[in-house]
Amino acid sequence: MKLMSKGDQVYTVLVYAFLIVFTLLILFPLFYVVSTSFAPEGDYYTRGFFLLPSSWTLEAYQYLLYNPSFVSAFKSSVIITFFGTIISMTLTSLLAYGLSERWLKGRSVINFLILFTMLFSGGLIPTYLVVSELKLVDTYWALWLPGAVSAFSVIVIRGFFISLPYELKESARIDGCGEWRLFATLILPLSKPVIATFTLFGIVGNWNTYFSAVIYLNDSSKWPLQVFLRQMLILEDEKIGQLADMLFTYTPAARMAAILITALPLLVIYPFLQKYFNKGMFIGSLKG
Repeated sequence: MKLMSKGDQVYTVLVYAFLIVFTLLILFPLFYVVSTSFAPEGDYYTRGFFLLPSSWTLEAYQYLLYNPSFVSAFKSSVIITFFGTIISMTLTSLLAYGLSERWLKGRSVINFLILFTMLFSGGLIPTYLVVSELKLVDTYWALWLPGAVSAFSVIVIRGFFISLPYELKESARIDGCGEWRLFATLILPLSKPVIATFTLFGIVGNWNTYFSAVIYLNDSSKWPLQVFLRQMLILEDEKIGQLADMLFTYTPAARMAAILITALPLLVIYPFLQKYFNKGMFIGSLKG
């Protein structure tokens, strides 16, 4: 075993010290949010800043779970995320598969048009006018359809499909496998890394929907968690009470609990898809 030189040892110590400090800087805000969310209401006002509550309580979480506006916002986020991700991944993967096949006529033109949308967009006002003319305002479809197909996602997923052995697909076709069956039973199972990666992107994007919801959803009962959380954190307690139910005002503990509940689903889902992340991104981008 080769001994490290004194310079290498100093360098290693500095690297580990930097990583430890950086990790603590990341974990500190999270620890503070968790600690405050479990604290009694009086701690925040009597103690000021603290790392550990005087006693641990679930009052803030019970407070939110009995708030009909918060429960409604959570349900809206689940609906938006679930169906939005399914719609996005279905349309994106089908388009990417078609563009990866040699038999598709005019695919170079379609590829150019897709790439063009990455550089130029219609803008907010034209998009809103189109959504309004289609009678989609104040519906979840206004959140799902305009961004259902991402040009970046199509390009990367198409690159992954192209990297799959062409002979394998030809053999399946010779055996009588149709395109739909080929896509469902052969292409998708072989493409788990890239599909899982962009499914994760879709989940995160839909769960964090904010701007589109503010623009297109006028009915507060359809607001997702991000919009509701913004109202909770920014507006004054009296105004929020009017928006919510006239019965609820949000203490610091309730606000921290809401932040934690909002982030928790993504923290739970990420470990199950993380193992596919690097492989899916790099293979799709390099082989395109």
